[in-house]
Amino acid sequence: MTGEGGPFIFIVAGEPSGDALGGALIAALRERADPGLRVAGIGGEQMGEQGVSSLVPLSDLAVAGLAEVLPRAPLILRRVRETVQTIRQLRPDAVVTIDSSGFSWRIAQRLRRHGERLPLIHYVAPMVWAWRPGRARRMARWYDHLIALLPFEPPYFQQVGLACSYVGHPVVESGADRGDAARFRAAHGIAAGELVLTVLPGSRGGEVRRLLPVFGAALRRLESMVGTFRVAVPTVANVADAVIAGVGDWPGRPIVLRGAEAKYDAFAASRVAMAASGTVALELALARLPMVVAYRLNPLTEALLDRVLRVRQVNLINLILERPLVPELLGSDCSPERLAAAVAELVRDERVRSAHIEGYDQAVRRLGAAGPSPSRNAADRILEIIAARQCGVSGTERKE
Repeated sequence: MTGEGGPFIFIVAGEPSGDALGGALIAALRERADPGLRVAGIGGEQMGEQGVSSLVPLSDLAVAGLAEVLPRAPLILRRVRETVQTIRQLRPDAVVTIDSSGFSWRIAQRLRRHGERLPLIHYVAPMVWAWRPGRARRMARWYDHLIALLPFEPPYFQQVGLACSYVGHPVVESGADRGDAARFRAAHGIAAGELVLTVLPGSRGGEVRRLLPVFGAALRRLESMVGTFRVAVPTVANVADAVIAGVGDWPGRPIVLRGAEAKYDAFAASRVAMAASGTVALELALARLPMVVAYRLNPLTEALLDRVLRVRQVNLINLILERPLVPELLGSDCSPERLAAAVAELVRDERVRSAHIEGYDQAVRRLGAAGPSPSRNAADRILEIIAARQCGVSGTERKE
């Protein structure tokens, strides 16, 4: 908890991408709120840099996929109970949950069942347009407001009675487009003309364990196709040990990196990125770094998703552009052979590279790059909701 006397907000981020949003949100809240802003909650490195001592380790919560979650369910449910108990003891002015609906929504649901009337705000809309449209109706039972990052999302939630504000995507203010290639090369003794590749195997333990061997095998194939290269591997605290152990036999003398500045410097120095599917694709687009996206889940989870997904593209760049620009190698398509071929094309073909960069620029513009700060927009909306509730404005009351 930080500060005294100002708004007191409890923020819950259940995975590293949410932690990044939470860190930027807290910084914006400090700019917008009284100096006495107080914050408590659950997060990782970036929320920690903003003074939040996490109630639980992020590594307990950062899990994706049905088959992956089931063995961890008792631990996750215990963390839900602990979080609800802490919120009820601390009595914050509002609770903001960020993404990670499997964890966040259980907290919101239990708070409502206990009769709590404090404002509940969710940051990052679930992908109801991709699968399970009924989730929007479920959210409306518990939450007062939803803050959306993509311009086409609000109508899905407003039509079921959940107030929703589009604020823009905070990736546009991340600094991903301001990396220093020369600084990266100097720091790691890499010559100006030497080929550099960035490899991003994910931020959750399960995805890292599944993707590291595939990415390593792809790099070994790639070496015979494009020649020698160096490899930059940005990572985060909760999977850093696994990443360090997993890249030891990779070609390219991998450089494992921590922190946003080092990551963005690596982006600037690289020619291509090979990345786990996720928010990092938006950072790569902002950095104008051509990418190939890959993902693997437990086979049971993949089979389930194949039956319920309503869209054939999962990469946010492709969804924003409404066309398949970024190669997506998912499930059985995520093989060393396909990965190596896709990366090699982006290394060698200037026409394809140019098409990617042009598409990335278009997608970033649609995310609100030229408009007001998304994090400040989100902070303003949260503070407005708190102020209205404290003044007893009926329009902010949750619809039952």
